[in-house]
Parts: sequence; C-alpha cells; structure tokens
Amino acid sequence: MAGPGFINLRLDPAWVAQQLATVAADTERDGVPAAEPAQRIVVDYSAPNIAKEMHVGHIRSTIIGDAICRTLAFAGHEVIRDNHIGDWGTSFGLLIVGMRRHVDEQALAKRPIAELERLYKLASEEAKADEATADEARAELAKLQKRDPENYAQWEKIVAATRVELDRIYARLNIEFDLWRGESAYEDALPGVVEDLLERGIAVEDQGAICIFFDDHPQLKKVKTPLIIRKKDGAFLYSTTDIATVLYRRDVLKADRAIYVVGQPQALHFKQLFATMEKLGVEMVLEHVPFGSIVGKDGKMFRTRGGGTVKLSELLDEAEERAEKLMLDELEMDPEGARAMAKPVGIGAVKYADLSQNRTSDYKFDWEKMISLKGDASPYLQYAHARTCSIFRKGEIDPSTLGAVTPQLEHEAELGLARLLLRFADVVHQAAETNQPHLICEHLYGVARALSVFWEKCPVLKSEGATRESRLLLCWLTARQLARGLGLLGIEAPQRM
Repeated sequence: MAGPGFINLRLDPAWVAQQLATVAADTERDGVPAAEPAQRIVVDYSAPNIAKEMHVGHIRSTIIGDAICRTLAFAGHEVIRDNHIGDWGTSFGLLIVGMRRHVDEQALAKRPIAELERLYKLASEEAKADEATADEARAELAKLQKRDPENYAQWEKIVAATRVELDRIYARLNIEFDLWRGESAYEDALPGVVEDLLERGIAVEDQGAICIFFDDHPQLKKVKTPLIIRKKDGAFLYSTTDIATVLYRRDVLKADRAIYVVGQPQALHFKQLFATMEKLGVEMVLEHVPFGSIVGKDGKMFRTRGGGTVKLSELLDEAEERAEKLMLDELEMDPEGARAMAKPVGIGAVKYADLSQNRTSDYKFDWEKMISLKGDASPYLQYAHARTCSIFRKGEIDPSTLGAVTPQLEHEAELGLARLLLRFADVVHQAAETNQPHLICEHLYGVARALSVFWEKCPVLKSEGATRESRLLLCWLTARQLARGLGLLGIEAPQRM
C-alpha cells in the first residue's frame, strides 16, 4: 500500500526476462498479436484537387492518413487506401477553355500543375472581363457533364497531367494508394441517390433545393443549416458525392469501416453525412478523424515570408537541405553520405513533427526543433537506431544468433528499457483502435531515452559472458522496435548515420 487508495505493483525481473525472450523469438511481429476479428477498412485521406498544386494544408491529412493505414495493416486489418481526389466540378469548364486558347504543351509536360494553374487563372480573368467567355466555359462544362468525347478527352488529359505531379510528391513521401476514386467516379450515381432520399422521405425540397434536415437528431437539431444534396439550379454537391461514396464502399468494397482523415473544420459535414447514412440504414462504421492546423512560431497560419501559401514540394526541398546540413555540421559526415541521408532524415523529420502531436490540436512548425539530433524529433530516433546497429558492426556480431539468449536484467537501466519494450504491442493496438499515431511517437521517444540511460550505465561490448549476450539482445530488440515503430509512421530507419 502507498497511502490511501494506491497499490504499487512490481514486475518480477524474471517474468520480464521471460516475456522479452518471447518477443525476441518473434522476429516478424515483435510480439504484437494480430487483431481479432480482422476488419476490412477504407481510409480516405490526402484528397488533393486536380489542377492545383499540393500545399502545406494537404500534409496533415496525407501523413496522418498514411500512418493510420500502416498501423491498422500491421495490427492485422485489411486496409484499402483511397485517395478521393477532387476531379469534377465547375472549374473544368474554365480549364477546358484555357487549354484550347493558351496551353503550352512543353510546360504542361515539364511542370503540369503550374501550367494548369496558369491556364485556369487566365481563363478566369477572361471570363470575368468577357461574358461571352463565361458563357463558353459554362457550355464546355455542360458538354463535359454529358460526356462529350472531345471535352472528356481534355478532362482526361488534365487529370493525367496532374497525376504526374502528385505521384512525384507521393513518391518523395513514400506514400501509395490502392484506389484513386475521385468525385467523377460517382457522378452517374448522384441523380439516383437524390431520388432515393426523396422517395424515402429523408430529403425534402426547400426553396427549390433538395435538403436533409435533422430535427430528430439530438445534436444536429440545434444546427440551422441542413445538408444540401442538390442546389436550386440542379447541380449536385460534394455532400451528394459523399453519400454515393459510402454506398459504394459498403456495397462494392464490402468494407466494415470507413475512416475519413479530414480537418476539424469539416466536423459538422461529417456529422450530417453519418446521420444521413444512419437514416438510410447503413450499418458500416463511419469515423471522422479530425486534425488541427499547422501554424507558425507566432501562432498564426503557416505562410511563406511573402505571406503566400507554402507549397508542399518547396517545404520538402527545404527539409532535405536542412537535414543535409545537419549531417555535415553535427555528425561530420562526408558530403556524399550527407546527401544520401538528406531525404530519409529530412522527410522523416517533417512526418514525425506532425505525427508526434495530438492530431486534434494545432501545432507550431519549427525547423530547429524538427531537424534536430536532440529531444523529441525523428533524427534523434533515427540516430539512436543507427548507433545501436553500429554496435553489431563494431563487434562483428550477427544479431540473429542471439535468439536463444535468456536476458539477465540485473541493472535497473536494463530492467527499465525491457519494461518499455514490452509495452509495444499495447501501444500499437491502442494507436490503431483510436487513430492516434502520436502514441507510437511517445513510445519510441521513451524507448530512445531509456536506451541512452542503458548505454550510460551498462557497457555492452566491454561486458563479458552471459551479461554481454543479454545486453546485446536488449540492443537488438531495441533496434528492431525503433525500426518497426518508425516504419509504422512512414519513416525510414537508416543503419548508418
């Protein structure tokens, strides 16, 4: 007993050693059991718009969504990664006009999104100044919506050109998708969706628009704004598309669960969407995973020095440049080695800075804290992993020969590190169940700090006999867990730094 109401529990070091030996033998999963029952889960994330360059505002959905996918998959679920891109809508009438009048084919091949943004801006300015151009854009959009062959071919060209640029960004981030089903994939289903909702009495006409009200919902009845699924002029909205998307994921993909990694400002939309699906009798679990914004050191929206939106490609360029400088200045690597480490360290730092925050909060973007070998930062964890790997190179030891070693946890630093390592399975499953990657970050940082204490108190290569083998085993398990955990975050774990 420890005072009123507290009971202290102490783990027997022999039991901890036994559990650690079991984890050591599990080289494929590091002691993490597979979830039962396994689910088929669609994760909807990233979702940039066609003909627009990705900016810093896209990074949170992209990075958080990828980490959630990796964690769910490792936990044992079947994950379908869906990039629900914005590839349909009124902007395409202007883009088609711009393509016909002003396209530079060489620029489109070299910098596709920059060229498409230029074309859209030109066409928009012309449409504002000339009503005939505005009428032409509306006519071209109407033809596209009716699948006019020429306009549809132009639309396909615009989408394909954008994909080239998007794929470059995703390749740098080491992110892949199973599906690229954008808004256009559901266009034909939208009239039927609206008619079905009207027939069931879920939707009603209000001032010419088709709306869904939630007067019977305990929370949404207080909200005055309905969910509009068809405007007065007959146009559908992304709310209509989202309803069709849920039905597709239920009926075609046979998903048990759908997760939407979308910013906090869209919370009301998803509450209304999920309430609508409940009215339709959809039993698939639907979850909105919200996140806050990225802000600068001053607490205001993160911008360039000129006040503009930060392009994602430029942010990644700067991250790699800063990482290369870190390798040169602090680790005194040769220029070639520093360049090789620039991408894994720089991109990893950007990801970890995002994922280590509780996703529901805004976080301050700080290059100095992010690209650092000290404190709670990805380079610190990567360096801990690389330093641990170096022990085996220096001692010319094959770690796979340590599988039969029985740990001897005699020093408190050994026991402290071992106890942390045994928490990994719980942390992975908790992160998977709650969609909170920061739990993995917290665990890895704790492991790296405990490892530092272990190195300080417990010599490894200079120890002898069973003690030496036991400490080598601890190092091996720690390196494995750091690499595994960083991998779940989409971050590389270099063996040399």
